[in-house]
Amino acid sequence: MHSLSLKAALRVAGAMGVLVVAIRLAGVMLPVWGMVLLVVVMGASAYAVIHRLLAERLELARATLEQIHRYDFENLEATNLDEEGDELNALIDQVYQTGVGVEQKMRELQRIEHYRREFLGNVSHELKTPIFSIRGFAETLLDGALDDERVRQSFVEKIQRNAERLGNLAEDLGEVARIEMGELKMTMEPFSLLRVVREVVESFEPLAQSKAVTLGNQVPEDLPPIAGDRERIRQVLTNLVDNAIKYNNAGGHVEVVARLVPSSQVKVSIVDDGIGIEPEHIKRLTERFFRVDTSRSRSQGGTGLGLAIVKHILGAHDSHLMVESSPGRGSTFGFSLPTVREEG
Repeated sequence: MHSLSLKAALRVAGAMGVLVVAIRLAGVMLPVWGMVLLVVVMGASAYAVIHRLLAERLELARATLEQIHRYDFENLEATNLDEEGDELNALIDQVYQTGVGVEQKMRELQRIEHYRREFLGNVSHELKTPIFSIRGFAETLLDGALDDERVRQSFVEKIQRNAERLGNLAEDLGEVARIEMGELKMTMEPFSLLRVVREVVESFEPLAQSKAVTLGNQVPEDLPPIAGDRERIRQVLTNLVDNAIKYNNAGGHVEVVARLVPSSQVKVSIVDDGIGIEPEHIKRLTERFFRVDTSRSRSQGGTGLGLAIVKHILGAHDSHLMVESSPGRGSTFGFSLPTVREEG
């Protein structure tokens, strides 16, 4: 890298040298006014050289820093000098890189702030609905409905359902908070997927019967152990099976299927022939509080956080949620996990 001072000195010296040589060759004896003119010309030359070398680029650096201070990044690219140069060019490049970094940080902060406001708004909305319902039913009971046994029984059951919904929401919000704080810890160890699936299927048989949905288990007996956090994978299966039953129709079917695939992986699928999902909604399924059918989701007691939690659990297992669906024909939610290598 050339010395900036040396470049300025050489250029000024060069300009002076040219003038002196020209005067000597001409054999001219300069009068006083000539000397003054020479000084003026030399000064002007020095000013032009230094202005070209320093002032323009210093002004560019100053203006860019002022622009960054105002969080105005519209013309930031003008500071990106492509050619290699001296120390001042390196300084301007640092100013440019700083501006790019600040712009990225500002965009990230704006994204986080937008997410925070949206998240708080969604939480507030989700809390208000069951709270207002509980309050309304309780006020109706206190206003005289307690004397009507049929109304009393119905309203108490509705209060209980809304209280359970609040409890589910609080539990899922706690889970999301742990995820956000990096406290989603996994205990990776070999376990039998078949046993976990059997436990999940058995726990949902009463719900499936109440919905007139057939719930089946298609996991092979000889499936090798898989590596992962047993309880977290159970949580994933619980959420997916729960959704498959709730968003099905009377007489529908739900199957938990697992099969060994190449690369020592086990592919797990929860298959249903329920209401299905529109293609434009599939990409948003794992967003917090996103619901395809808001009214039906709330009536089923969903919090809108389940699939977001599933996504994070699978991500911690280096896996991801795969979704295939067709409206009116059902859905398939799947993921893959590695098998445990046999020793020996």
